[in-house]
Amino acid sequence: MNGPSAPLLLITGASSGIGQALAKRFHDAGWRLALVARREHELQRFVAAQSYDPYDAQVYAADVADAASITAAGRLCIERQGLPDAVVANAGISVGIDSAQFEDLQVLHDTLQTNVLGIAATFQPFIEPMRQRRHGTLVGVASVAGIRGLPGHAAYCASKAAAIAYCESLRGECRGSGVRVVTLVPGYIDTPLTRGNPYPMPFLMSAEAFADAAFLALRAGTSYRVIPWQMALVAKLLRVLPNGVFDRAFAGRPRKPRRGGAAR
Repeated sequence: MNGPSAPLLLITGASSGIGQALAKRFHDAGWRLALVARREHELQRFVAAQSYDPYDAQVYAADVADAASITAAGRLCIERQGLPDAVVANAGISVGIDSAQFEDLQVLHDTLQTNVLGIAATFQPFIEPMRQRRHGTLVGVASVAGIRGLPGHAAYCASKAAAIAYCESLRGECRGSGVRVVTLVPGYIDTPLTRGNPYPMPFLMSAEAFADAAFLALRAGTSYRVIPWQMALVAKLLRVLPNGVFDRAFAGRPRKPRRGGAAR
């Protein structure tokens, strides 16, 4: 059990992958946890497996794609556990699309709803209370996929590019208020979200290693961090590649499977 003055972290997508690894890392550092995910039973199983008591961790079932659901969970967290010291908007989905297929327009809609609106709705209940307290950290988890658009990944790339821009805008809006806004930009992390990828994943790192690096980046006061550092170099290169070179480099690359479809 962490101490009575332990800081509080709220994290979405906490039932697996990066979210679960971050929850463990922060708890090990002495933080209390507010764990949010759609799959409440998975959260409860995780809490039981870690032997967290109710002071250490509480569970909130919510869908970040549903603004009413996730904002209600945020308000309930404040009521039950107090105003968090940090909020990590981590929940996200990744599905390949083919824009020539009508049904994939819904996939694009759902991806943007979850990966972009989900961040804003996760943060919303906490922004004004944190400003009034003049302390707090809002962390958006984006992806290096937001740096350039990859064939077959239009929904995910667009959503993560929007997430990066949204966090940057919010950082400016919160400047001088005591509220920090941090953008974490993972490369390839070994999670259930990436294990079905039919293409090479350079510099693949474990969720636990990512959580360690992310924790250190937040403690260092960074506002933007690509993890792992090797992918930061790749991201910088991708930004400056001429379109023709970029297009040739990714021509013929296997694509992420579509919803109900196969990779091609």
